[in-house]
Amino acid sequence: MFKPFTHLKVVELASVLAGPSAGLFFAELGAKVLKIENKRAGGDVTRSWKLPSEDKNKKESAYFYSVNAGKKHLFLDLSDPKDHARCIKEISDADIVITNYKKGDDVKLKLSYKDLQKTNPGLIYASINGFGEDSSRTAYDLILQAESGFMAMNGEENSDPLKMPVALIDVLAAHQLKEAVLIALLKKQQTGKGSKISVSLFDSAVASLVNQATNWLVAGHLPKASGSLHPNIAPYGEIFKTKDKHLITFAIGSDKQFDHLLSILKLENTIDKKLFSNNQLRIKNRKKLYNILQTELAKHTFGKLFKLCMQHDVPIGKIRNMKEVFELEEGKKMLVKSNGVNTVKSVAFKIH
Repeated sequence: MFKPFTHLKVVELASVLAGPSAGLFFAELGAKVLKIENKRAGGDVTRSWKLPSEDKNKKESAYFYSVNAGKKHLFLDLSDPKDHARCIKEISDADIVITNYKKGDDVKLKLSYKDLQKTNPGLIYASINGFGEDSSRTAYDLILQAESGFMAMNGEENSDPLKMPVALIDVLAAHQLKEAVLIALLKKQQTGKGSKISVSLFDSAVASLVNQATNWLVAGHLPKASGSLHPNIAPYGEIFKTKDKHLITFAIGSDKQFDHLLSILKLENTIDKKLFSNNQLRIKNRKKLYNILQTELAKHTFGKLFKLCMQHDVPIGKIRNMKEVFELEEGKKMLVKSNGVNTVKSVAFKIH
């Protein structure tokens, strides 16, 4: 893979997931990433986030490995003058610093953008916060999922609000931070000047509501928990069971794809077109449509059905557990070995 950042030095003062995810991105693309961890606290808190099945004698958890592969680690007590001086020295020739301090902590530690700019005028200072730079509110991904509308939409119909099984808001904020850093690097190339970047978890979450936000803002449709069903498309997200008990789903985004599915299931001449001829009608009558499709799908094995869908360009997916994901050839290609353990690449694109 092309590694464009071999000339860059990144100092990571962030912990947990969002900031370290951005650091991992630059490490995978060739940058020298130095993660400075709190010596008094035993390092990044995620080092201790171990599953019951993990080796208790190991210093790192599986969670920690997920976003900290390929980095060098330096344990410092930033309240100690010598350690603080060492930190400043490392930052003095860095291109990028990544932080996620609570409001005021960067000033107390004399590690604010204003402080570091004196030592390194061209520095790109990238910081993540919870609810904006003026808020001192402690922010974990769960809290942001609750506050930004994601939990209210997530879950089955009439169920309690449900957290997503991945810290998605942290992941989204990390992507926003990476994009901002890339723009700041371009700015520095053009002007020679550094930048201060601020990314809010809340803003990142709301920016990612896309159609669910505009469904409310434009159409007055208040999103609510509806399982995996898509509010704007049908059939899209319904879970079906095949003859051999595999769970599958379809993403039918056009009338053409729907017609192809009907053809595969030999329903094109029996289904009531007045109820299902276009997407709006399919949404209106999706429960009736589900029952019709499930009856026919129960007559097909997954292997045969999958082959037919591939031949007719019908988007189909099997509901796979984590073991099955990494048995796929596509899944295997996303693995990378770090410190003797398998982790997943953070870079999912290729540049030829």
